[in-house]
Amino acid sequence: MAANLDLANRDPNNINDHIKVTFEDVLAEPEGAHSIDCVWKLSHTCFTCWLGLCYKISTLLCGICIAAEWGCEFATVAFYHVWFITPMLKMCEMNCAVLSKMTRTCLSCCMEPCCQAFGQLFHHFKK
Repeated sequence: MAANLDLANRDPNNINDHIKVTFEDVLAEPEGAHSIDCVWKLSHTCFTCWLGLCYKISTLLCGICIAAEWGCEFATVAFYHVWFITPMLKMCEMNCAVLSKMTRTCLSCCMEPCCQAFGQLFHHFKK
């Protein structure tokens, strides 16, 4: 599985498109309010350097543990679905089928004769 890991495109399904962390997406000077060019260039360099450094340190210190925790969480969810939720839904579906059949039987015994009688009664009225 690790052999197929794409190290260049780490978000192939674009699930984090909403996170904009480039300098141009976060900081912008409108027309008429420009700083000195060297300040803007150094700001870009500092932002990019600190963003990369802090992100790499955070992932180094916490990323593996957090990934392990999320792996356990999703394994637990999968376990509950396979061993509890899906069988419970199947049991509910089976019980509802019996209840549905009983309801149809009772309606056909009790309501159908009344509906047929009213139908015959109003059958003779014509426009």
